Amino acid sequence: VILGAILTIIFLLKNRSAAAKHRATTAALCTAAGLYAADLFLMPFAYGGIDIEKLPFHACTATCVLCVLARHNRFLGRFKDQFLLLGLLTNLIYVIYPAGVGWYQIHPLSYRVWQTLLYHGAMTAFGLFSLCFGEVKLEWRKCPRDLAFLCVMTVWALLGNTLYNGLDGRFFNWFFVVRDPFYILPEGIAPFVMPFVMVAVMFFGEMLIYLGYFGCKRLHLRK
Repeated sequence: VILGAILTIIFLLKNRSAAAKHRATTAALCTAAGLYAADLFLMPFAYGGIDIEKLPFHACTATCVLCVLARHNRFLGRFKDQFLLLGLLTNLIYVIYPAGVGWYQIHPLSYRVWQTLLYHGAMTAFGLFSLCFGEVKLEWRKCPRDLAFLCVMTVWALLGNTLYNGLDGRFFNWFFVVRDPFYILPEGIAPFVMPFVMVAVMFFGEMLIYLGYFGCKRLHLRK
């Protein structure tokens, strides 16, 4: 449903003005940021307290904050492509495979499920709108920047895990850099291997987006 809605909007706006496309892209980002901010105030009613797992140490949440800041800060604006690309990849993965909401074994119409899926859907929409409407143009020469940002994101997640893991007996595994989410690697080895695995896997995923992006552009030019 989420992906169908996004593709429908893209189809309806493809021949509209640049201003209309920009408004749709901005609306998607504002929706995601609004849902993220509102969650801090609504969590006490839904969960009985504020869950620090929602701190921006996952790529899904960190990229939302960075994408908003990149629109208002000249320095961060230089890296908006990197923020958007990783945000699109991680949020799209979650929309396709929302494992997190299944871990809690809750009702599919509960607040946690709706908030989480709508947030990730809005971030996915923002990324796809930005690429399809031309607000962001991928370039192969910027791939080293994508890799560098993945490394920065990994260090940021490691910092969060180091600071917060163990509080109230909880374990967070932000950006999956301290434990294998599929439990293939032993717990004693995973913290040393997973940071490199995540960088490699995410970079591979981003390269797939590059290939899809340039493949669509080539097909469009042929038409």
